[in-house]
Formats: sequence, C-alpha cells, structure tokens
Amino acid sequence: MTDNNKNLQLGAAAAAGVAVGAAAVWFLKKAPKASSPFGSINRPTAFPRSIKDLPVGDKPIQLYSLGTPNGVKVTVALEEMGLAYDAHTIQIMQSDQFTSGFTDINPNQKIPVLVDRNGPNGRTVRVFESGHILLYLAHKTGKFIPPRDSPEYVECLNWLFFQHGSLGPLFGQFGHFYKYATVKIPYAIERYTSEVKRLLSVIDQQLQRHPYIAGSEYTIADMALFPWILCIDTHYSAGEYIRHQALGRHDEYPGVDAWLKRCLERPAVIKGRTVNSPQSPSCLGDDKGRPVP
Repeated sequence: MTDNNKNLQLGAAAAAGVAVGAAAVWFLKKAPKASSPFGSINRPTAFPRSIKDLPVGDKPIQLYSLGTPNGVKVTVALEEMGLAYDAHTIQIMQSDQFTSGFTDINPNQKIPVLVDRNGPNGRTVRVFESGHILLYLAHKTGKFIPPRDSPEYVECLNWLFFQHGSLGPLFGQFGHFYKYATVKIPYAIERYTSEVKRLLSVIDQQLQRHPYIAGSEYTIADMALFPWILCIDTHYSAGEYIRHQALGRHDEYPGVDAWLKRCLERPAVIKGRTVNSPQSPSCLGDDKGRPVP
C-alpha cells in the first residue's frame, strides 16, 4: 500500500446472497482527519451550527450564493433576464451555509438560494436547487424558455434535467476524487473519468447538430450546462487529462468547443461569471454568530 492508503483495508463482499469473492470493496478502517478540503466542514446532520441572520438588501430578489458552477448558472440567468437582485456571497469554506439564517431558506444547506419578495401572488418565496431556480426565473419572465405547449419546451427540459441529474453530479464526483480527495482511489478516478468523457460525448453529438443544446435557441439549458463544462479546467485543472491522457484516449469535442465559445461571448455571461466570486468577502464578515448549544 502507498502512504496515502495505509488507512484503507481491503474487504471481500460476503453478505448473504452474495458469492464470496464476487466483489472486493475498499472501506475506511479509520477516516483521515480531513480526507479533502471539505472534510473539516462536512457532517452527517443538517442542523444549523450557529445563530446568525443573513443580510438583506433592497432589491426584490435576494441571492445567496458563490461563484461555483451551480452559482454561476443563476447569476448568468439573472443577468440575461435583466432582473434586479442583491448578491450576497456565501463562503462555504467558512461555513456560512450552516448558519440559522441560511438553513431557514435552504434546509439542505447548499448554495445557491434565491428569495423572491415578489413571488406568486405577490408573496415572498424561497427557491433552492439551481435547476429549479433557472426554471422558476424562466417561467417568471417568460425568457430563455420555449412556450410550454411546444415540443421545444420538452426538449429544453430534457437537457436541463440531464444536467441536474447526470452531468452535474458525475462531474462533481470526478472533481472530488481526481483533485480534492487526499486519499487517491484509482477505481473511483477511473470510473468518474469514464463518465465525464461519456457525457462530453453525449453533448458533443448534440452540439454538432445544433448551435445550442436544446436546438436553435439559447435557453436555460445552456446556462445550466456551460459552467460545469468550464469547471473541468477552471476548478479541477483536468482539461488536458480528460481530453488527451485519460483511459489512453485522445478525444476532441468540437461541438462543445464551438458552443462554449458562443456562450462565453455573451455580455450577460461575462458579467454573471464575476458575481459572488470565490475571492469576494463573506456577506457575514468575520462574525458567524453564536454557536448552537
């Protein structure tokens, strides 16, 4: 075993109904103190950890987020749709998302979250999950989404949910095991590398036939997808690995590259990518509130 894997022990699957030797499973005998940069903040519960209200601005929409791929989706949408909003930076590595104020608007304690004080029937609503936020804003404004009674609407939602259910989670797992995990597990890296390449192939085939992911028009499905494609380079530093080294393959994605260029040239995309920058100070400052007893 390597030094990084000394705390791993190989066990065989020997449960009832499973043939001994049919599978081998790696499990942690003793978890490292911090198995990734997120190891010090992750817990198996979702209770607030401190009592602290969130700041509130004057605009109808309040956004609490960070410039991750999921956060960029929403700031791009807000800019594209011309909506007035206040952007509050939630520094997840400082545990801002575990305050009572943030937990009140998203029990799942994940960014981004949007509070619309001019929601349905003029009521205030909270909107969480980035895919839902895009859909909510598109329905609110009637922009960047086809008419509901059209086949194009169905196609747009196909790709929106493809990103939310497939591409985002699998890209995220790749990034975790490839870059962030201090214990490098070859099987996990290979599995998620293969999935990233497969998903890039899926969208490349679509984008070689159409200028945008759902067809001829730029929609919320494009806003959902392109930040995750970018993060292979911007967050994981894995572009060269994925294209030219991984699995002994050399793959190019010309449809993806041309589409990405079109998306990144849009003024609202340029502006949206600067909002809630990871380098921005926390909206809570240094005072994260008093600890929950």
